[in-house]
Amino acid sequence: MTLLVIDTQKGITDDRLYKFEKFKANVKKLISLARANGVEVVFVQHDDGPGTGFSVGDVDYEIYDEFAPEASERIFAKAVNSALHPSTDLYDYLKEKKEDSLMIVGLMTNFCIDATIKTAFDLGFEIYVPEYANSTSDNEYMDKETCYNYHNKFLWPDRFANCISMDEARELLRG
Repeated sequence: MTLLVIDTQKGITDDRLYKFEKFKANVKKLISLARANGVEVVFVQHDDGPGTGFSVGDVDYEIYDEFAPEASERIFAKAVNSALHPSTDLYDYLKEKKEDSLMIVGLMTNFCIDATIKTAFDLGFEIYVPEYANSTSDNEYMDKETCYNYHNKFLWPDRFANCISMDEARELLRG
């Protein structure tokens, strides 16, 4: 099992997110528990490119302080929605480790989390998505609550991922 923490960057990790405080508390708990139990935590950052304000060197690009990686933890950058796109080298890294299961947390539910889950599914990973450990903000087509529920309670379960409770996630991380 590897815990993937996707796009929890300063520019988008704030109270615009659905159930922000619960999301923040759950992600912090999962990172801490993974570390305590020897489960690797891997971070992914989205890079929109130079001049966007959301790229290497920009404050908004940096990982949210409360989830900050430890010096020994791997960080992968991406310029596409899926963290497992060939351009990131993350899939090659996981394959080399012979990893077959991923716990996926982070942002945004309807963009990078969704794309990563579907790519991971296509690549044969067992995927676990803990409740309220991914989030999103409102968009012009769907409010954030509807978007979260659509993905976590309708689209992913029994199709692409195991959507699990925090208790189940804690048990998995404890081994």
